[in-house]
Amino acid sequence: MFAALKEGEYLMRRARQGLSVIVMIITFLCLSVQSGQAADGWISLFDGKTLDGWTASENKNSVKVQDGMIFCDGPRSHLFYSGSAENAEFKNFEFKADVMARHGANSGIYIHTQYQEEGWPEKGYEIQVNNTQEPTGNYYERKKTASLYAVRNMYKQLVQDDEWFTLHIIVMANHIMVKLNGMTVVDYVEPENPSRPGNMQGRLLSSGTFAIQCHDPGSKVYYKNIMVKPLPDDLPEDPSEFPVIDETYEKLLQLNAANFPIIDHHIHVKGGLSLEEALTKSQRVGIQYGIAPSCGLGFPITDDEGIYDFVNRMEGQPIFLGMQAEGREWVDIFSKEAIARFDYVFSDALTFTDDEGRRTQLWRPETVHIGDTQEFMEMYVDRIVSVLSDEPIDIFVNPTFLPEEIRSDYDQLWTESRMQRVINAAVEHDVAIEINDRYEIPSAEFITRAKEAGVKFSFGTNNADANYGNLDYCIRMMEECGITTDDMFMPKPEGEKAIQVKR
Repeated sequence: MFAALKEGEYLMRRARQGLSVIVMIITFLCLSVQSGQAADGWISLFDGKTLDGWTASENKNSVKVQDGMIFCDGPRSHLFYSGSAENAEFKNFEFKADVMARHGANSGIYIHTQYQEEGWPEKGYEIQVNNTQEPTGNYYERKKTASLYAVRNMYKQLVQDDEWFTLHIIVMANHIMVKLNGMTVVDYVEPENPSRPGNMQGRLLSSGTFAIQCHDPGSKVYYKNIMVKPLPDDLPEDPSEFPVIDETYEKLLQLNAANFPIIDHHIHVKGGLSLEEALTKSQRVGIQYGIAPSCGLGFPITDDEGIYDFVNRMEGQPIFLGMQAEGREWVDIFSKEAIARFDYVFSDALTFTDDEGRRTQLWRPETVHIGDTQEFMEMYVDRIVSVLSDEPIDIFVNPTFLPEEIRSDYDQLWTESRMQRVINAAVEHDVAIEINDRYEIPSAEFITRAKEAGVKFSFGTNNADANYGNLDYCIRMMEECGITTDDMFMPKPEGEKAIQVKR
């Protein structure tokens, strides 16, 4: 019996010791939670109850805590982190926040910034929050959610209003990555001595705190689960990652800063070019791409099933999806519902049946029958006008293309009257005209006439293989012909696409 009592005391003592360990663990976890420090290095910056550790500027009542979230609602204000974590001074880090924006809202998250009482923060970068903001006066903010504001812009809406999404921002030395729901949208390497427009001199990597933007009274945005994971300050820069700074790089940067939509709507994943390579270049140089498969008789996609398969495979990627409608039969091959899965549809008049009933493909000399040059041109312009008038397309691409046999006579064959017929048809049927980088068409004269008539323009490469450039001809024509942001085509919202209103 004595032995049994001894054994019982021992078991009770072990139980008390175990309970003490459990209490210590719980106490440690509670202290960790209270201090915001997680076991994996993440630090919570918002307690879900108060704005302790945050300092608001200007209209301080515009930012409040509501139902465990930071709610931005009111005149302009910026909420700067001023708490104890890292003394509110961060250099290299990972930052996460869950965000929900109401319809028409604009907001953002600043990094490497510092408190200022009034105005838009002058120091640091802004990661944009903007799904559906409407034009304000004469200004339309095209930079969408997850853009590295005015430096690497995203022009496609990737998340919906009234839905939570996660922004994950990573800064390591001279490298900024922005992930949206786990998808990389920005992969920017800041060069040495980067140039910045006069009002953006402070958009540089250095160190600083975070700020949440309350943009205006019409912008209602919620933030929660705000946390940071500090990284070592001495992470090295990788010289091999520095971008090549040339005239084109500088122009693209200037256009991004000026809210000009730098989109190449006409890229093909073929000839050795992979989607991953296109995305990498997009994120590094600042051109957003529209990936377009060829759809039609004898082309890679020949039915609705092929469209749905392509669109589903591309779902969630930070790209536009364009349909290259091939041949004149495409309208009858695919359903309206399937076509509408694309952001836009484009076609050209390179494939048609000539007056003798022969199937012509202008890029293949063996299928081209010129005969009398003037008669050929009249027939060709007729075919172009027919495409613009009768087919539900958003963009007419490869405009004014000529077969190799007569290409050297471009200026003589594209007379004023022929140009005007094409331009008039584009205006009447609300079809944008592509400025094509590969073929360097149409001419400056055509573009100038089209601009005066009110035509919208798109930029496109139409690459034949993995080699594609930086829209040099497009940018040159933009400057020479005075094309502005308002002259540029942007994909229409759901319900307003050409396939939905013209068919």
